[in-house]
Amino acid sequence: MKEKRNLLKNGTVQTLLTSLICIVLGMVIGFIVLLFINPSGAGEAILSVAKNFLTYKSGPMQLKYLGNTLVKTAPLLMCSLSVLFSYKVGLFNIGAAGQYVVGACACLYAALAWHLSWLPCMLLAIAAGAVFGALSGILKAYFNVNEVISGIMLNWIGLYTTNMVLSNVKETASPYTYQLSAAGEQALLPTLGLGALFNKNQYVGLAIPLSIIVAVIVWVVLTKTRFGYELKATGYNKNAAKYSGMAEKRNIILTLIIGGALAGMGASFLYQSGYEQWQCTYSSVPSMGFNGIAAAFLGGLNPIGTIFSSFFIQHITAGGAYVDKSMYCSQISDLISSIIVYLCGFVGFLKFAMNSYIEKKEAKKGGNE
Repeated sequence: MKEKRNLLKNGTVQTLLTSLICIVLGMVIGFIVLLFINPSGAGEAILSVAKNFLTYKSGPMQLKYLGNTLVKTAPLLMCSLSVLFSYKVGLFNIGAAGQYVVGACACLYAALAWHLSWLPCMLLAIAAGAVFGALSGILKAYFNVNEVISGIMLNWIGLYTTNMVLSNVKETASPYTYQLSAAGEQALLPTLGLGALFNKNQYVGLAIPLSIIVAVIVWVVLTKTRFGYELKATGYNKNAAKYSGMAEKRNIILTLIIGGALAGMGASFLYQSGYEQWQCTYSSVPSMGFNGIAAAFLGGLNPIGTIFSSFFIQHITAGGAYVDKSMYCSQISDLISSIIVYLCGFVGFLKFAMNSYIEKKEAKKGGNE
């Protein structure tokens, strides 16, 4: 029992347990909501959300649609790392959505108008996201403008600018940009032969392993380097960091530059896979950047944890497409993920309750001995 209690005191174990509790409670509450909307199909609907690609009976079809889920998990993971990296330094990068949008603008325009290859397009997406991140960082560091306010404003600036710029490379009879496979094939990300593992899914490629590698790099930077320590120290107390000889303004700006670059790379991962086209009539910012917030917190603000939480969020989001539309709307999966995110706000309380329970048990045992 002593070993069990010591294991439960481990921060990683507690984060995993609390995340699982949030997921289970979120699914249960989602099911209750479905019961109120239409009780006759609630059980089948919640199972559809949970099963996603497992809805298909055929193994090859399951593999193909698992591949689709992974394709969209890669950009979501990058957005969650963008939010996580900034949050570790005491900044809330809600502007990741806008940084993602301008990243999409840069890589698609470079591919369709300038006909650049995949690597320059990706680098331009990273640079565009970094510039938008830098704008929030400069406003925060030198003018004390809250990064949430500047991030929200830049989200909309980025959206409408992207709609305007990409209107020059869109199809004549539709609001969508040209398909990359037809008009910019040279900009498609290398598949590395991975598509063959997922029933010849042509969208599966470099983005999936590269996103995992980036997550590991972010973990190393934040936990194993002096640079990461300085960034986190600035986030804890920028005045103390300043008087300790750290360049607190530079660290704030650099943090949001890195966060923006990660979000911009995420856009490159999605649009350069050829999975989606940009719709130039978007009137709201794509949800990918905001879903990154959910994945970051569900993953316990740990870069490795976000790999799994990003897959889970994308899994249930995609699962919403299999819900019976005559009974429920497909956004029910978004509702469930939102509930899970809300419950993540109680992670600190759950850890406190867990530690209090363990301490009481240990004290009681010590008294009996």
